[in-house]
Amino acid sequence: MPFARLSDPGYLLALAVIFLFALPLHELAHAWVAERLGDPTPRRYGRVTLNPMAHLDPIGALMLVLAGFGWARPVPVNPLYLRYGPRVGMALVGGAGPLTNLLLAGLGILAYRAALEVSALLNFVPVLQFLSAWIFINIGLAVFNMLPLPPLDGYRVLQGLLPPDLAYAYARLEAYGPLLLLLFLVLDRQLGLLWSVLQPFYGLAFRLMHL
Repeated sequence: MPFARLSDPGYLLALAVIFLFALPLHELAHAWVAERLGDPTPRRYGRVTLNPMAHLDPIGALMLVLAGFGWARPVPVNPLYLRYGPRVGMALVGGAGPLTNLLLAGLGILAYRAALEVSALLNFVPVLQFLSAWIFINIGLAVFNMLPLPPLDGYRVLQGLLPPDLAYAYARLEAYGPLLLLLFLVLDRQLGLLWSVLQPFYGLAFRLMHL
């Protein structure tokens, strides 16, 4: 992904802020929506919080450092509590996390454009590097988590949108979720599958940053 260089101070700072703020906010969004829909489970497990340690997943964090996309520890949700039914309720809960990352990327774009206006007068290059990394990492998190593979958020969203008979058949994939995700990551290294999905989003973000 753009600016994904571990020698780039702006990228490293953005990663640190992602770990401390964006990932916890992603998971807090899941927990908050689930609670609003009637499920007490996230609060019972201490997940209605911005505390990074409550949400950290070591493997997902490592993937974020090495590949520019990753995940946090899933929020426990009991679909039977959710208003609007388990499928629709879980779709709403699932979509809340990626939507949060897109909103954070949007705020980053606004901040980038403001910083760009004064960069000719002040030395704002480090700030621009940080904001660029922040924008692209948040977009990467949103797009990756919306892939329709269990246990990612996109799986829940698609399951809620499908007709009941197709949703039931699709739910059988959940038992193979970790294997499917591992297979995707292996294929992605060879074929660049995620990059092909990310390119249009990165291109749009770049154009918005430089309007």
